[in-house]
Amino acid sequence: MKDTLNIGQPVIEAKGLNLVFQTGDGPVHALRDVNLTIGKGEFVSFIGPSGCGKTTFLRCIAALEHPAGVTLTVNGMTPDQARQSRAYGYVFQAAGLYPWRTIAGNVKLPLEIMGFSKADQEARVRKVLELVELSGFGAKYPWQLSGGMQQRASIARALAFDADILLMDEPFGALDEIVRDRLNEELLKLWARTGKTIGFVTHSIPEAVYLSTKIVVMSPRPGRITDIIDSPLPRERPLDIRDSKAFIDIAHRVREGLRAGHGDD
Repeated sequence: MKDTLNIGQPVIEAKGLNLVFQTGDGPVHALRDVNLTIGKGEFVSFIGPSGCGKTTFLRCIAALEHPAGVTLTVNGMTPDQARQSRAYGYVFQAAGLYPWRTIAGNVKLPLEIMGFSKADQEARVRKVLELVELSGFGAKYPWQLSGGMQQRASIARALAFDADILLMDEPFGALDEIVRDRLNEELLKLWARTGKTIGFVTHSIPEAVYLSTKIVVMSPRPGRITDIIDSPLPRERPLDIRDSKAFIDIAHRVREGLRAGHGDD
């Protein structure tokens, strides 16, 4: 695995993106003037206080929210077109596995909906379960797996149809620190093996710094970008890199960006 990052052409581009929700108490400005480019193969984390628009921006990419005007493209298409072309997989905060389906059955669900042949479904399920280190657990049910294993199954489901983009909304937030560290390591290995573009929402500064090629720091509502940090860390990242001066310096800059965002409020 190379130490240097080879980032490709733009995959996600936001230009002056604004999103306002109309509520009974009046308009809520969720995102304001968001400008961001994410290149092919990047691992981009979004960090900021609760309610700053991190998840909302991810939902805009996934065509779950619709900002006014054409301000956002995914693979050169509108988010709706990207959704129809199966450009991304989405991993939510909770694993969201159906308890009456086996792990293999849960992973297979989007393939069934998309009309893949049974043979292709079986092959893809085997491949992605191996990718997330769940080979041999396909016949188990969600309640028979730990929380961390359930989240790995959720990631496998998002990977099953081999989308180029993986959107992850704080997938490890409810897990204890030991399990979280383990899954962070596994996610980096998965990213290295697949070369996918990843957008990752987190509240954890160490997690954002450890995982990312780029860290997007956001302010309290209305959500604005206060800093974009291109990480100088090598692609090969053992956990003890968190003790390095480079890691600590990036974490300090993220923390300062978060403070600056509050100061602008």
